[in-house]
Amino acid sequence: MPPSTHELDAPPWRRVESTLMATARTIRQAYEARLSPLGLNMTQASLLGFLHESGSLTQTQLAERLGLGRAATGSVIDALERKHLLERQPDTHDRRVWLVVVTPTGREMAIPILEIDQELRRQLRAGISRTERQQLAELLLRLQSNLSTVLTDDQEPTVPRGRTPGPPVRVSRAGGRDTG
Repeated sequence: MPPSTHELDAPPWRRVESTLMATARTIRQAYEARLSPLGLNMTQASLLGFLHESGSLTQTQLAERLGLGRAATGSVIDALERKHLLERQPDTHDRRVWLVVVTPTGREMAIPILEIDQELRRQLRAGISRTERQQLAELLLRLQSNLSTVLTDDQEPTVPRGRTPGPPVRVSRAGGRDTG
């Protein structure tokens, strides 16, 4: 009996999701290997390259645009500041806000980062047409959208079957329960 080639009949390690995760890991490993001679990891290089191309931004703006948490973004900025590639400067329009700015050394470092990215993307895309890349991008965006819905649904409180939600329970400052 020939083995089934349908994805749904495949073992977990051969399903689309596993392939996506393995591919993402391999891409990250390729970038990490290419960037390590520069003393940077992929996240640091991505942030520096993005900031170099887009201009000064706040930490919050960087986090949102790169899809990172604000604290994680702050850690990456701190590491790049220690390497003198970025610096925080006060925003002239809002004294409460700090802008993250690429230093002259950071601008020099951005050049090989962008060259590495361009070459690696060329190698990754070998034999894959523009149309195929567009189709893949559309499918991946749909998967992301589906996952966003799943994550949103997972964060909504659930009530066990057969029960109805009761009034909210609050804890008073004295530590007692207050249901009213």
